[in-house]
Amino acid sequence: MAQHEKLVILGSGPAGYTAALYASRANLKPLLFEGMQPGGQLTITSEVENYPGFPEGILGPELMELMKKQAERFGTRFEMGDVTRVDLSRRPFQLWQEDRLFTAEAVIIATGASAKWLGIPSEKTYQGRGVSACATCDGFFFRGVEVAVVGGGDTAMEEATFLTKYASKVYVLHRRGELRASKIMQDRARKNPKIELILSTVIDEILGDGKAVTGIRLKSTVDGSKRELELKGVFMGIGHEPNTKLFRGQLEMNEVGYLQIKAPSTATSVPGVFAAGDVADPSYRQAVSAAGTGCTAAIDAERWLGEHATESWD
Repeated sequence: MAQHEKLVILGSGPAGYTAALYASRANLKPLLFEGMQPGGQLTITSEVENYPGFPEGILGPELMELMKKQAERFGTRFEMGDVTRVDLSRRPFQLWQEDRLFTAEAVIIATGASAKWLGIPSEKTYQGRGVSACATCDGFFFRGVEVAVVGGGDTAMEEATFLTKYASKVYVLHRRGELRASKIMQDRARKNPKIELILSTVIDEILGDGKAVTGIRLKSTVDGSKRELELKGVFMGIGHEPNTKLFRGQLEMNEVGYLQIKAPSTATSVPGVFAAGDVADPSYRQAVSAAGTGCTAAIDAERWLGEHATESWD
């Protein structure tokens, strides 16, 4: 037998938890699927200093735990793990967690986006201790030191330019001999005296003292030669991948996979399905902006359910 819900929320980052808070206060009794990493990307962020209301900063996992407790206080229920299959073509919507079937009158998708990483062990070792995928979030911690940005596209150029506000020097590392970034972004980076481009080069290893990053070992993609560079931070600027594979062929997306919404609402291409947070945001990807759209999605869902409450779901 299917478990029927009025509202199901997928994802447990700032967007999902905020949507749950607003939805539960509106008496929608939401069921939230937390995924395999409850709390989302902020659980791998050590210090969060730019979330309003915490003048001394707060640890990422602690902030997510507080958000969860607040949503839980008003009646949000939680399911651990991912939804593995959905059918958004019929009403009520059908969602499966392995062989368990859930049905829902409305769905909020807040599954987020995942940063692309290099895939080397030392990267994981020093995540949050010098290795980051968000210059806007963590740049402040690297005042007066040298850092590196990995990537050759617009994202990498934006991250590098932003980091020059804090770092004494920013190395941009790209595996190819030419950058992929737009001309205007390339020109901006080349003209910045704090930015040094290192092309045809990859990171062979991130070096550290067990507590924090102390440097990187570089490897030439031309002749395989290696050298070391002393620095304190490594930022991944190779892009993000929205967690939307589950919805391919069912919801409209852009070419990268970010869900398309009908701004200023959070409505997707399927009535009754809403998107919040990084899953529909290729531009900002901040905890506070994700939380804002989580609020919006819950209000949109509440209004939509109010307007369609008497409709047949056959």
